[in-house]
Amino acid sequence: MSDEITTPPRTLAPAAERALAEAAARRAEIDRKAAEGKDEKGGRGGLDPARYGDWEIKGLTADF
Repeated sequence: MSDEITTPPRTLAPAAERALAEAAARRAEIDRKAAEGKDEKGGRGGLDPARYGDWEIKGLTADF
């Protein structure tokens, strides 16, 4: 007899799988559009703080 309890793998409903796939596609499209956008001249670089949080430069966080 084993002390290990096993649970069956969790399955998602087809509607939930479609919703997750659609959300991933929307995120990919937003990231693609942001990547092809115009670069800021003299900007700080890095990810957009409005979307991803504060700027981090050399380990220091700076608000905008």
